[in-house]
Amino acid sequence: MLPIPGGRFNMGTDSNEGFKDDGEGPVREVEIAPFLIDICAVSNLQFQFFVNDTGYKTEAEIFGWSFVFFNQLPTKKRENLVADTVSGLQWWAKVNGACWRHPEGLGSHLKKRGDFPVLHVSWHDAMAYCAWAQKRLPTEAEWEYAARGGLDQKSYPWGDDLTPFDKHRCNIWQGRFPEQDTGADGFTGPCPVRSFKPNGYGLYCITGNAWEWCHDWFDPTWHLTHEATTDAFDNPTGPESGERKSIRGGSYLCHESYCNRYRVAARTSNTPDSSSGNISFRCASDL
Repeated sequence: MLPIPGGRFNMGTDSNEGFKDDGEGPVREVEIAPFLIDICAVSNLQFQFFVNDTGYKTEAEIFGWSFVFFNQLPTKKRENLVADTVSGLQWWAKVNGACWRHPEGLGSHLKKRGDFPVLHVSWHDAMAYCAWAQKRLPTEAEWEYAARGGLDQKSYPWGDDLTPFDKHRCNIWQGRFPEQDTGADGFTGPCPVRSFKPNGYGLYCITGNAWEWCHDWFDPTWHLTHEATTDAFDNPTGPESGERKSIRGGSYLCHESYCNRYRVAARTSNTPDSSSGNISFRCASDL
C-alpha cells in the first residue's frame, strides 16, 4: 500500500464529456484525511491466498454463473457456454460456471494470469476479502483523490491527453465497439495489474483494465444536497443506504463511442451481488 497525503481537492467535473445523469458534477471542494491505498487492484494470486486461508466462495460460484463479454469467449465454444444475453446489451453473455477461477466459464483457467486483477467478484466478495486483509474499500472521494495523483481537474490520472506523445497509458478499447478491439494499447482483454506507468502517487491501472468497487452507495444527486452545503465537505462516505454500489475507473471495454468512463471523475454503479468479467477492486486503509 501507499500513503496518500490528506488535503482538499476539486471533486467531479463540469466538462461536457461527463455524464450528467451519473452525477459527475458539479465540481465541489472536498477534504480528505490521509489514508493508505493498494498500489494495484487485488490480483488473482492475492485472492487465491484469501480463498486458501478461508475457504470462501464468491457469489458467482454460489449462483453458478457470471457475465462475460462475448469476444472473450472462444468462438467455437460460445454456443455451448452462453446461457443467455442481456437485452439491449447482447455483448454481455450469461455464462454458466464463469467465476474468478474460470473467467470465461468452465474450461478456462488462471494459468499465467496470477498477476491479473481478480474478476467476477461482487461488492460482497470484495468486502469479505477486505475483512480478511484487515483493510476496507476506498470511498468514492478517496478513490478519485488518489486517482488524480495530485493533479487538479485533469481528465486522466496523467493529464488531459488520452495518449500523450502517442503513448497509451491505460487499457481500454481501441477500434469499433463492440465488434473489434485492435489492441493498440497492447491488450485485447484484461492486463497485469502493474501495466503502464503509475500515476503521480504511484498507483497502477487506476483507470481502465477493470472497474473497482468503492465503499459508497450510489446516488447521482446525494452530493447536491449534502456536499454542496459546505465550502469543503470532510471525508464524504455517500448515502447511508441504497440499491447499487459505486464503481470507478472504467475497464478494458470502455470506448469513447459508448462509455468514456475511464476519466477520473466518471462513475457508475452495480448491485452489490453483481459480478462480471470486468469488475475488480483495490483496498484502502486508515493511517
